Formats: sequence, C-alpha cells, structure tokens
Amino acid sequence: MKNDRQLQEDILRELDWEPSVDASRIGVEVAEGVATLSGHVDSYTQKWAAERAAQRVAGIRSIAVELDVVLPGPHQRNDTEIAKAATNAIDWNASIPKDTVKLVVENGWVTLSGEVEWAFVRNAAEASVRSLYGVKGVANKIIMRPRIEPRGVKTKIEAALYRRAHFDTTGITVGVKGGTVTLTGEVDSLAERSAVEWAAWSAPGVQNVIDNLVVA
Repeated sequence: MKNDRQLQEDILRELDWEPSVDASRIGVEVAEGVATLSGHVDSYTQKWAAERAAQRVAGIRSIAVELDVVLPGPHQRNDTEIAKAATNAIDWNASIPKDTVKLVVENGWVTLSGEVEWAFVRNAAEASVRSLYGVKGVANKIIMRPRIEPRGVKTKIEAALYRRAHFDTTGITVGVKGGTVTLTGEVDSLAERSAVEWAAWSAPGVQNVIDNLVVA
C-alpha cells in the first residue's frame, strides 16, 4: 500500500500529465488517503479536470477540492452574459430535449434544474455549461424521472460491469428497490467508483443511485 507521500507524488505527476491543467498553480496535500487540492485556476473546466485527474490515482480514498476559480480579465463575464451563453449552449445540444432544463446564474455559479429521463441527458446539460467563460461552478439539481419501468435492472447492471471489467467487479453488490440502485463493496480507486456508478445510471428505469462503495 502506498503511503501519503507516494500518493501526493502520484497526484502531482497526474496533474502534470493532464494537458488541460496548469499543475504549477495547484498544491496537493494527502493525509490518511484524503487528498486536498488547493490554489487558483483560470476556469471551472480546469478545476473539474484537476479533480478528475486526482480521482484517477489508485489509493486515494476521497478528495477535498479547495481550488478557487479566478478568471483572467479578458474572460470576465457578468451573470446575464453567462445565462445567455448557457441557455444557448443547452439549446444547441442535441442530447438535451427542448425545454427540459432550466438554469439560474448567481455570482458566476450556474444552477441547473428540471426533469429528464436519462442520466446522460443530465450529464450533457452540465457539460454544456462547464466550459463557458465566466462560469465558476455548476450545481446540477436536475431530477431523474424515467418513463421506462425498472425491470431486470440488477441483471442489466451486473452484465454491464462484466462487459467493462478492466478492473475486478466481483466484490461489488448491486441492490435494486423500485427505481433506486444501491451499490456496495470495494473498488481500488475513485475512478473505478465513478465507472461503476455510471454503469448503474445507464440502466433503463433508474431514478436514483446510492453509492456506498468504499475505496480499498
């Protein structure tokens, strides 16, 4: 098992490897497997990418993101400009059914709301606004309301995990009650945890996913 110093070095190397992140502006501390990212970045996209880079490091149990988004002068936008750009971005995204997603912008933070049938639509809405100039953060409050009955969800999720088994899934248990899926067991990294959770969200009829997976 890696110690905290080794995990810290691995995250720093992964940040340096990630081309969309300016690693020189990000500090990393690790204590008992919990990583803290601090510093300043030029955009919310960089903040998001830095978090994902840290998640890819095996052995990290959780991450605290204390990165501040400080936009360069030419990229400053007021809330009205951000709201117009975000609305256009969602309207132009073919994955998002028209008039299903609403948004509010306050101090650079975009809050998404509405109801959709699939998790990929929910994620597409967030991705549409994440990289816009002026955005400092995104709160995704879109609710899942699938019309498909959740039949055979457990079997479908387990089959999906088996197909994608570039990591060991034998220690993962999938529980289903109505449209809610509960995941329990152990994974080796936060990236694996995200992959399992996404597989669960991709099953038809799923309304909610309770992630009780533990990073070993």
